[in-house]
Amino acid sequence: MSALATPEPVVGQRPEQRDKPAPVKAPRKAHLVLRRIEPWSAMKFSFVVSLVCFVVLFVAVAVLYGVLSALGVFDSIVNTVTQLTVPDGKTSSGLDIKSWFEPVRILGYTALLGAVNVVLITALSTLGAVIYNVASDLVGGVEVTFSEAE
Repeated sequence: MSALATPEPVVGQRPEQRDKPAPVKAPRKAHLVLRRIEPWSAMKFSFVVSLVCFVVLFVAVAVLYGVLSALGVFDSIVNTVTQLTVPDGKTSSGLDIKSWFEPVRILGYTALLGAVNVVLITALSTLGAVIYNVASDLVGGVEVTFSEAE
């Protein structure tokens, strides 16, 4: 018998019953209550997510800096500020704006900001899990209903 053969009719079924599709069952539903979030688990998860966001931020700033530098935006800003701040006849100014736009400074501040964000997001997520657990003890948690896809 080949794999493409038609199925045998079930014994005891009338011909009109064999041609009808099976009745559609309603999707099953499960009612669950989220009573506790483990703080250690929340901390690990939020640390990984914030670390990924840090990498995305750092790469985005580096790419944006590269594009703006290639377009000459920083040179235009330096020239404009120099023209506005240097009096006529003088060749130097007390304001060194060119150092503000060095890649080491920009990426250094980005790394510092990203590291602070990783620590703050991790700490706040862990604190949020603890606060949720306390509130859940008082009111009973969050009720969630899951259902099967049709």
